[in-house]
Amino acid sequence: MTAVDDRRADGRRPDGPAAVPPADLLRRTLRRHPAGVAVITVPGPAGFTATSFAAASLEPALVSFYLSATASAGPAVLAAEAFTAHLLHRDQEELARRFARSGTDRFAGTHWRTDERGVPRLDGVVAWLTARPVLRQPVGDHLLVVGEVLAAGADGGTPLLYHDGGYGGFDTGRGASTDGY
Repeated sequence: MTAVDDRRADGRRPDGPAAVPPADLLRRTLRRHPAGVAVITVPGPAGFTATSFAAASLEPALVSFYLSATASAGPAVLAAEAFTAHLLHRDQEELARRFARSGTDRFAGTHWRTDERGVPRLDGVVAWLTARPVLRQPVGDHLLVVGEVLAAGADGGTPLLYHDGGYGGFDTGRGASTDGY
C-alpha cells in the first residue's frame, strides 16, 4: 500500500482547511500523554523541570532527558560531570513550577544539600538518581543527555504527573516499590 499526500502547494487539502503544522500536531497529541515530573539538577547550582526523563537501558543502567537548546540551564548541563534526577512527590507541584520558570532563583526556598559530587540533591522527593553523562547530542531544537547511573535512593510516596497542561497524581494503592519496572 502506498500513502499519497494530496495537499496543494499552499498546505491545504483539495477538500478542506489548511494542514496543521507538525509541531502543533505533536504538541496537541503529547498533551494527552501523562508524564512523570522530574527536576534535573547539576552543579552550579542549576536545574530545571523535565517531563522527558526516562530509562534508556538496563545493561548498562542508563537514563535520559531532553533540554531545550535555549534553556538557561543549558551551559551548566553541558559542563556538568554528573546530574541528579529527582522524581517529584504529588505535593511538590509548586517546586515543579518553580524549576520550570525562567529568570528566577529556582533554588530559593528549596530544601536541598550538595552531594559528594557537588550536585544539588532536593529533599522530600519520591526517588532520585545520580548519573554521569555519557552522551550529549543535539536533536532538533533540544539537547539529548544520556547518563550512566551511579547512585539512587527512594523515599516513596505518590508521584507527581503532568497531563494536558496540569499537574496531578497517581496512586496504585500498592505502596512504594524500589524494584524497578
